[in-house]
Amino acid sequence: MSSSRSIRFYYDLISQPCRALYIFLQQTKIPHEKCPTALRKWEHTTPEFLQNVNRFGKVPAIVEVPSQFKLAESIAILRYLTREHPVPDHWYPRDIRRRARVDEYLEWQHANTRTHCASYVRYIWRGPLRGEPMEGRIAERLRAEMIACLDFIETNLLSDEPRYIDGGTEITIADLIAACEIEQPKLTGYDARVGRPRLAAYMQRVREHTQPDYDEAHQVLHKFAPKVA
Repeated sequence: MSSSRSIRFYYDLISQPCRALYIFLQQTKIPHEKCPTALRKWEHTTPEFLQNVNRFGKVPAIVEVPSQFKLAESIAILRYLTREHPVPDHWYPRDIRRRARVDEYLEWQHANTRTHCASYVRYIWRGPLRGEPMEGRIAERLRAEMIACLDFIETNLLSDEPRYIDGGTEITIADLIAACEIEQPKLTGYDARVGRPRLAAYMQRVREHTQPDYDEAHQVLHKFAPKVA
């Protein structure tokens, strides 16, 4: 990709996919302009944003400069950037089978890690902030579904060996997506690491590999998260 091309990156770090993309951009040094977009102020729904940035009214989103090519959806953005920029191969391997394993998790997580962790957080944390009523029966169901998903990751996707979410020995974009989603329940006081030694070790590997960008991306989450016993 020509060095004269860069991107404008629209994000809010309270968002899991935004954090994943933030870490990726920082780690790979892809030229970009940070464009914070406050979800709490509904800046992602203004006519200007919808017309000039993302017609879906969501973050993250990028606008390529100078072409003005617009792209939404974190997975699509990550895949696009790995093709358009000379990033290290481990992020999205060219080897067809290794890439297939990365894609396998990225497709699976939509209806699993993301759905269950985000649904629980939305109901327990974001809903009350907006004055929405909360029913204990629904909260318990969402919590149970999230726990089942996290237990599956602990038992079936991870091992006692120092590997990543695709089973490989090198970090990929799948790990950024996974780790940022697994961090999100901290907003409700739930730490997914507790009682899951494989998951705890895995999360530490991802964090250590991507420092200081990992901690920087999660500052906002830690600001709002209650202390977890």
